[in-house]
Amino acid sequence: MNKIGVLTSGGDAPGMNAAIRAVVRKAIFHGLEVYAVNNGYQGLIDGNITKMDIGSVGDIIQRGGTILRSARCEDFKTEAGQKKGIEQLENHGIEGLIVIGGDGSFRGAQKLTEKGYPCIGVPGTIDNDIPGTDFTIGFDTALNTIIEAIDKIRDTATSHERTYVIEVMGRDAGDLALWAGLADGAESILIPEKADDFQDVINRLKRGHDRGKKHSIIILAEGVGSGVEYGQRIQEATSLETRVTVLGHIQRGGSPTASDRVLASRLGARAVDLLLNGKAGRVVGIQNNQLVDHDIIEILKEGHSINHDMYQLSKELSI
Repeated sequence: MNKIGVLTSGGDAPGMNAAIRAVVRKAIFHGLEVYAVNNGYQGLIDGNITKMDIGSVGDIIQRGGTILRSARCEDFKTEAGQKKGIEQLENHGIEGLIVIGGDGSFRGAQKLTEKGYPCIGVPGTIDNDIPGTDFTIGFDTALNTIIEAIDKIRDTATSHERTYVIEVMGRDAGDLALWAGLADGAESILIPEKADDFQDVINRLKRGHDRGKKHSIIILAEGVGSGVEYGQRIQEATSLETRVTVLGHIQRGGSPTASDRVLASRLGARAVDLLLNGKAGRVVGIQNNQLVDHDIIEILKEGHSINHDMYQLSKELSI
C-alpha cells in the first residue's frame, strides 16, 4: 500500500483534528502518501481530494472541529453514490481509506468494505455510542463542557431557589447525560436507555423541597424528549419555579481535552498500522486502556449500552 485517504463525516467532535494529524504523520513516517477527502462522503463523490504533507496538519492538535470539514450526504447511501466514491478513490490511486466519525459514517465505510474497498473506522463522536470501544473521540471534551455549564447554572439556581432542567445532546445514547449527571450531583438523570417514571422524578423533587433543599438539577438526554416540555410538566406538577437550558451545539465545540487528544492520536495511528498490515474492514477502539479493533460489519450489529452500575449509583447518591 502506497497511498491512503482520510475523511471526517457526520457531526464534528473535538479531537478529530488530532486524529487527522496522527493519520497523516504516522503514514508519512512509514513512507505512504496521504490524501484528504474534504467535506465527507459528499466530497468523496465530488472528487474533492487533495494531497497532504506534514505541514498540512501543523498546529491543529489543539483545535476543535475538523479541518477536513464534514457534510451530510444522502447520495452516498445509494449504490450509484458508493460506486462513484470508489471510482474517485481509484482515480487518485488511493488504496485504503480511514473514516473518522460516528455510526452513520461507519455505515458508509461498511458499504465500501462490502464492495471490496479497504476501510478502517476511527470512532469520533461526542455521543459515545459506538460499540466495541469504551470511549469515542470528543466525548470527554463535550462532557467537560456540559459540567462547566451545569456548575454555572447551579450558581444561579441556588441564588433564585429554582429547579433547572438541562437538556444535553447524545441522540439516542444517554452517556453524556449519565456521566454529567453523576459528576455534577443531579437529582434526576433522564436517558433513553431507562424508562424513568415521571412521578418518581416529582417525588424526588418534593422530598428535597420538604427537607429544605433550595434548588434541583435535572439532566435530560435529548433522546428522551424536549427539555422545554419536560420543564413545563414539572412546574405544573410541583408548582416549583422551573427553568430550562438547552445546551445545544456548544457541546460539540472547543479545544479538545488532553484525554481526547491522546485518544485521537492513538486511534488514528492504529488505523494506519492496520492498513499497513493488510487489514481492512475494521473499527479501532479502546477497551480497558488497550487499543483494539473489530470487524466493521459485525460491530455495527451490536447495540450501544450504558453502564448500568453507574446509573444505579446515580440513583443511590441523589436520595
